[in-house]
Amino acid sequence: MKKIISLFCFLCIIACSEKPEDKEKDFQTFFETSNGLETPTYTEVIDFYIKLAKEFPQINVLTIGETDSGLPLHLVTYNPDGEFNFNKLEDKTVILINNGIHPGESDGIDATMLLFRDLVVNKIGAPRNTVLTTIPIYNIGGALNRNSTSRTNQNGPKEYGFRGNAQNYDLNRDFIKNDTKNAKTFAEIFHLTKPDIFIDNHVSNGADYQYTLTHLFTQHNKLGGDLGNYLHTEMMPTLENSLEEINWPITPYVNVFNSVPEKGFSQFMDYPRYSTGYTTLWNTLGLMVETHMLKPYKKRVMGTYYLMQKMIDISEKDGKKIKELRANAFAADQEKITYPVKFKIDTTKTSTLNFKGYEADYIESEVTGLTRLKYDRSKPFTKEVIYSNYMTPTNFVTVPEAYIIPKGWKKVIPHLDANKIEYTQLEKDTIITVQTYRIEDYDTRKSAYEGHYPHSNTTVTTSNQSVQFYKGDYYVPTNQRGIRYLLETLEPEAVDSFFNWNFFDTILQQKEGFSPYVFEDVAAKLLKNNPKLKAEFDTIKSTDENFAKNWYAQLNWLHKKSEHYEKAHMQYPIYKLMKNN
Repeated sequence: MKKIISLFCFLCIIACSEKPEDKEKDFQTFFETSNGLETPTYTEVIDFYIKLAKEFPQINVLTIGETDSGLPLHLVTYNPDGEFNFNKLEDKTVILINNGIHPGESDGIDATMLLFRDLVVNKIGAPRNTVLTTIPIYNIGGALNRNSTSRTNQNGPKEYGFRGNAQNYDLNRDFIKNDTKNAKTFAEIFHLTKPDIFIDNHVSNGADYQYTLTHLFTQHNKLGGDLGNYLHTEMMPTLENSLEEINWPITPYVNVFNSVPEKGFSQFMDYPRYSTGYTTLWNTLGLMVETHMLKPYKKRVMGTYYLMQKMIDISEKDGKKIKELRANAFAADQEKITYPVKFKIDTTKTSTLNFKGYEADYIESEVTGLTRLKYDRSKPFTKEVIYSNYMTPTNFVTVPEAYIIPKGWKKVIPHLDANKIEYTQLEKDTIITVQTYRIEDYDTRKSAYEGHYPHSNTTVTTSNQSVQFYKGDYYVPTNQRGIRYLLETLEPEAVDSFFNWNFFDTILQQKEGFSPYVFEDVAAKLLKNNPKLKAEFDTIKSTDENFAKNWYAQLNWLHKKSEHYEKAHMQYPIYKLMKNN
């Protein structure tokens, strides 16, 4: 018995004396063995996490959903407590890290592998109140399409994935329209994990400067309220200062193209098509990491690694506060009478950056013989640069009690389902007084953009009408967590509304017209019987020369003023049941 006890104690001593670096060697990444020059394939990444999960009970790997590539997404979770039921993690701060949305920008893929490994081998301290989750590679189709040439301006790694997914969509434009299976599965993961903090790892292009790291936090005015203020005045400065302390200076994303940063630049507005714009709709604190494309790959990966470490520190320190602010933000959403759907730069407020850049000049191009921009890295500088990072709303909508969606337009319902939006269906035919929209004007993109020809600058007119609805039509209340998602998608003037993404384009085509030789007599009678209309008609003819010379335009104008003009043309098919109606 003594021999058995002694052997047990001896084995315990060996196990307990095993150093973190010994375990670290057992789980070296391809990035490390390549001396920071290469990034692993999709299969190698997933195999790495599965190996970790088999060895360490703090790691769980979940296969979830589908992607356009035919392969599923994976969700890897690190929890030092070994609990992976997200319904039981409400007291923990959850961070969701997304990697490989653009697989050529692989920095986050490698940095997150290092981070999870170092946590479980105790190379770095384990968080006590934070759960880390990650999508190891979101764009699987793009990751499988490896090459060494498509990232024209990027300094490593040797091979990498392609920006487009298996259908050649840019997944960082798909979070609202959901053209891809990837985006649908992301929504499933997002609503499963309910993250308090979201990090999306990228590599930037654009200007040249000294920084390896830049940050693109969600726009604080758009996030709004105390939560937006915390992001702007506490979380962002804390991250910047903590990285500066370990010699990893960081600056806001340098939103500059074909110009120089010292002329000043504005904060990027992350609309809901983008990852951090989408996650903001659920009051999640979003951060897009943008490392600089011209810096060595190893340096970019390690910068991303340390940034994520510092975000964990913020989560540990402020986790309780963040949860309270988010809860208050959800409550405040329900009190809103109006909601902003468009923003512009606030020219009355700016910030000043002590920006670390390089001198640049415009010289003659050897290629074109014209002028070109040339940075001189032998001439670094630190200058005060104006940063326009305040936005102000330009357009508000009134928040309704509910939206009513006729069942004929049920194509939007799967999008609501994917985002856990609650609704019921009318149990009988009924007439309801609602607010209606008519599309008054809009612009349409002339070239294809992410599989669409989206609209912009949409304007509407409103009216109150009694509308016949039918059994099975959808009643969607706004009194729910997804209120911001509903307002951003169902309000046609919102930048990333379903209307602007072409969901309702059939209303823009007039189905019934008129034969001019027949309508001439009807138009003459219409003018004779309506002096006010005739006065308006004559005024336009006298002030608009093109209108006066175009007989068809005149008849068409009168047709649209008559009872014969179809009500469905330009009639937005989603209706608003207003509060206290």
